[in-house]
Amino acid sequence: MIGRLRERFADIGDDAAVVDPPPGPLLLAADAVVAGVHTPADLPLEELGWKAVVVNVSDIAAMGGRPLHLLVSVAAPPGTDLDRLFDGVAEAAHAYVCPVVGGDLTTAGNLVVAVAITGTVDGTPVTRSGARPGETIYVTGPLGAAAASGWTRRPTARVAEGVDARGAGATAMIDVSDGLAADLGHIADQSSVGFALDDVPVAPGATLEQALAGGDDYELVFTAPVARLPIGFRIGVCTADPSERTLAGGALPVAGGWQHRF
Repeated sequence: MIGRLRERFADIGDDAAVVDPPPGPLLLAADAVVAGVHTPADLPLEELGWKAVVVNVSDIAAMGGRPLHLLVSVAAPPGTDLDRLFDGVAEAAHAYVCPVVGGDLTTAGNLVVAVAITGTVDGTPVTRSGARPGETIYVTGPLGAAAASGWTRRPTARVAEGVDARGAGATAMIDVSDGLAADLGHIADQSSVGFALDDVPVAPGATLEQALAGGDDYELVFTAPVARLPIGFRIGVCTADPSERTLAGGALPVAGGWQHRF
């Protein structure tokens, strides 16, 4: 297996990867995908490998950055078809121009794919804490499609949209991994603002509740001082009351999203 991985990923093989630092800020992120927890238990291995990469690329996109390198570590039960798993990893790495430069492989009782990623950004990264009262809230696309599909839909990381949002003056940004209500709530909490939503773009076949709390959509939600931007959908405004979380003048029909239970 190791030999086949070296044939597939030309940059692996040493005890540590050697890479040149980017000219701008270095972004670092890590995320793990556990079969049966973050995905349906019967999700094809190619799709699990794809998702493990994309959720990490999405974290870089949420800072307004571009991905650079991947470290992919896999713990898998004996008999797992790792070639199929790494087919998905390789496809995503190619799609996002983000080579695999190292990682680890071991046996375990359950399949876990843990990915670390580097990235960079031209200028100042966009964090979750920069939103201000009166700023406009945008989302890059309709929400709820992942939940409507039973979480089998292949996710997309919105790298170009994140770069465009940062360039257009985004003050805070996050990817919608846990549902709009929860993730916009993180921006509100870290920026000490509230939010008043006018509307939520719901994907075809999805419900409003799935759009607000379903998770795994990986669209970007961001704030900006500009009232009209040609990026995504304008969905509301930030307010001065940190406790305000409303939709069309009333309470959100759902207040949370995906949560691990430790």
